[in-house]
Amino acid sequence: MTLAPPRTRLRGVVGESAPRSDAPPKTQGSFEYASDLARDGMLHGATVRSPHARARIVRIDTSAARAMPGVVAVLTSADLPTDELFGLMRRDQLVLARGEVRYVGEPVALVAAEDTEQARLATKAVKVEYEPLPAVTDPVAALQSGAPQLHSFGNVIEDVRVVHGDPKAKADIVVSGEYEIGMQDQAPLGPEAGLAIPDADGGVTLHIATQWMHEDLGQIAPCLGLPREKVRLVLAGVGGAFGAREDVTLQIHLCLLALATRKPVRMVYGREESFYGHVHRHPARLWYEHGAKRDGTLVYVRATIVLDGGAYASSSPAVVANAACFGAGPYRVPNAVIHAVGAYTDNPPTGAMRGFGAVQSCFAYEAQMDRLAKALGMDPVELRAKNALRDGDEIITSQPVEGSEPVANLIRRCAAMRSPGEPDTSDPAAMPGGVGNITRGEGVRRGTALAAGFKNVCYSHGFDDYSTARVRLVRERGEPVAYVLTAAAEVGQGIVLVCEQIARSVLEVQRVVVETPNTSIDSAGSSSASRQTWMTGGAVLAACREVRTELERRAKARGRALEDFEVADLLDEPIERTVKHRHRPTEARNETTQNHGHVAFLFAAHRATVDVDVETGLVKVVQVATSQDVGKAINPVAVVGQLEGGIAQGLGLAVMEELQLRDGQIRNASFTDYLLPTMLDMPPVVCDIVEHPHRDAPFGAKGVGEPPTISSTPAIVAAIRAATGRELNRVPVRPDDIVFGTVARSGWRVTPGDDPRKAARTE
Repeated sequence: MTLAPPRTRLRGVVGESAPRSDAPPKTQGSFEYASDLARDGMLHGATVRSPHARARIVRIDTSAARAMPGVVAVLTSADLPTDELFGLMRRDQLVLARGEVRYVGEPVALVAAEDTEQARLATKAVKVEYEPLPAVTDPVAALQSGAPQLHSFGNVIEDVRVVHGDPKAKADIVVSGEYEIGMQDQAPLGPEAGLAIPDADGGVTLHIATQWMHEDLGQIAPCLGLPREKVRLVLAGVGGAFGAREDVTLQIHLCLLALATRKPVRMVYGREESFYGHVHRHPARLWYEHGAKRDGTLVYVRATIVLDGGAYASSSPAVVANAACFGAGPYRVPNAVIHAVGAYTDNPPTGAMRGFGAVQSCFAYEAQMDRLAKALGMDPVELRAKNALRDGDEIITSQPVEGSEPVANLIRRCAAMRSPGEPDTSDPAAMPGGVGNITRGEGVRRGTALAAGFKNVCYSHGFDDYSTARVRLVRERGEPVAYVLTAAAEVGQGIVLVCEQIARSVLEVQRVVVETPNTSIDSAGSSSASRQTWMTGGAVLAACREVRTELERRAKARGRALEDFEVADLLDEPIERTVKHRHRPTEARNETTQNHGHVAFLFAAHRATVDVDVETGLVKVVQVATSQDVGKAINPVAVVGQLEGGIAQGLGLAVMEELQLRDGQIRNASFTDYLLPTMLDMPPVVCDIVEHPHRDAPFGAKGVGEPPTISSTPAIVAAIRAATGRELNRVPVRPDDIVFGTVARSGWRVTPGDDPRKAARTE
C-alpha cells in the first residue's frame, strides 16, 4: 500500500462559516415542507373547534356531515379507541373534548374527506350544542379562593418559591414596580401540517413537522391504543418552530383519521387555525422590589410572578420554574424571595417560546435595575457591571456559575460598541413612521439603553437529558462518506450543519450525509432549550471519536499511523457506532429551589438605540448591539443569524407583537392583524461574539438561540423610556402609552415575594 499524499484542506469544519445544504432549496422554493406532503389517494383532515371559552357540551350531531358527498369519516370523543389523556409535562388534555370545553378553539370533532373543501364544509355541518359557562380569563383571579375550578385538581399548574439568604433583609435604597407582558405568538411561517399513512401491520407512519419526535410518540401511541413500535415518526420539513411545535397539535388527530379510514390523511392548518392550534408565550404579571446599599451593591430582590397558562399545562411547570430561578437576573444577589405561580385559565393554552420564562422575568428585573440606578444616581451600565455574575458566584438557587465569560465584561463590551450616527432628519423615511412622512424630525427624541439577561442551557432539575447519534463511515466510489443519523429536529437553527461540521472535523472526510431524522433511532430530545449543539453535537462528536478510534486500530494493525493512510483505504468494511450522550447530572428542585439544577448558563447583553416621535407614539429602532458568550462558534455566520433572528423576536415583543384576547377569543388571528417585524422594521445589528469555551460542551460550544430574545426586549423598552421619560411598565409598548403616559395596572395588590393567592383587589 502506498503512503497517503498530503491531504487537501477540508471545507466546512468546526469554526468556519460553512454554507447550509438546505439553503438553496429553501431560498429557491423547492424545499418540501410538511404542508407540501402528498400521497396518491390521500384524504384531507379538518377539525371542528369550540367557539366558546368555557361551555358544557350538551349534544353533538354528526349525521349531516357523515351524509355529505366525499366525506369518509367523522370522529368525536365517542369514537376514540381509548380515554387516554395527553400533554407535554402533565397529561391533562383530551384528544377531543368530552363533557366540557375549556378554551376557544378546543378540538371537538374530526373530519376526513376527499378534498379540502369537502372537509371544511363538513366541519360546518357538525352540529354541537353548547351550554356556555362563565369563563375565567384573569390568571390572578383564577388563583383566588372561590374562583370557578377549571380542572378537578384546581387552578394551579405550578407553584415555585425560591428562597435565598435572608428573606427579610433590609436595604438603604428600595425601588418597586409592577410589570405586565402580553401574549406573544411564535408565528412560524409554516403552519401545523403532517401526513399519516396506515401500515399493513395495523400501525401508522406519521410524517410531521415537530420539535421532538420521541416525546410526540410517547403521547400519540397511548391515545391510539397502540404499542410504541407500531407508531413511526419521520421528520417532515419544518417551517419555523420557536417552541410552537413542542406540543402535540394535529399528530393524534391525523393518526386517528388514517387508522379509521385505512387511507393516507393529510392535514394543514390555515393561518387563523394555527393561531388557535398551538401554544403561545405566557402572558405575565410581575411585582418586584429591589434593595441596595448606597454604593449600589444589591442586597435583595423580592418578586411575585403570575403566568397565565391557559386551559392546559403544556410546558408551564418548567416555564414557571425558569421565571423563578432566573428571576433576579445575571447579578450577585445575596438575599432573594421569588414566588412564581402558573394558573389555569380559559384562555388559549400557553407553553414554550424562545426564552422560556426568562423573557418575562428579564423585562421586569431590568426595568428595576434602571429604577435603582436612577434612585442611586448611578450610571445604569456601571450598576449592572458592579453586581454582575462571574465564575464562582452563586445565582439565587445557590448554584455557582461555571465556564462563562464574566458578565461585567459582556456589559462593558456591549456598551462600548459602535454607536449609530446622529438622526438624519432630512430623510423622512429614516424617521419613525417611515415612508409615511409623518414627521421631519420635530417631536422626535433619541434614546439609548442597555440590558443584560441569562438562561440555562439544556434540560434541568434532574431530567434525564440525552441525545443519541449513529455514525456510519463507508467507502463509496473510492471515497469515504460519513452517514449521520439522529432524531434531532432541524427547525431552521442549523443542527444539520453542526453535525456535518463536527463529523468532518473529527473524521477528516469531506462528504458527510445527515439522514432524515426518524424514530428508528433513540431520542435526541427537543430542539429547544438551546440544547441541540451541546447534546446532539456531543453525541455526534462521541460517535465520531469511536469511529476514529477504529480507524486508528485498523491503521495500527497495518503497522502505521492513521495519518499515513487515505481514510478510504481503511474502509474494506464499514465502521458504525451508536452513542447515547448525556450531560452531567442535575439535581431535582426541592421545596425552596436551592440546588444545582442546571447544566450551565448562557449570558448576553444588548444595547438599543431608538428614535421616538413623542407626538404620535411611533418608534424606530435605529440599532441593536449585542455581546454574547457562545462558548465556541461552530459556524460564525450561523451564530450571527441566530443573534439577529432572536433580536427580531425581542423587538416584536417590545413594540408590536401581541395576541389580543377578549373573553378568551383571539381578535387578531392573522398576519394582517398580528403585527410582526419586517425587514423594514429591523435595525442594523452589531454582533460581538465572545468565545469562552465550556469544558463539558462539544468544542466548548454552549448554545446560542435564546439569549438574543431575552434581553433585547428590555433594552429596547429602556431606550424608549430614556427618550420619553415615560414609565412603560408593559410590553408591547403601544403608541398611546408613549403619548399619554399610560401605566398598566393589573387591578391586584401584591406584596413582592408573597403568595399571589393572597392578592387583594385594588379596583
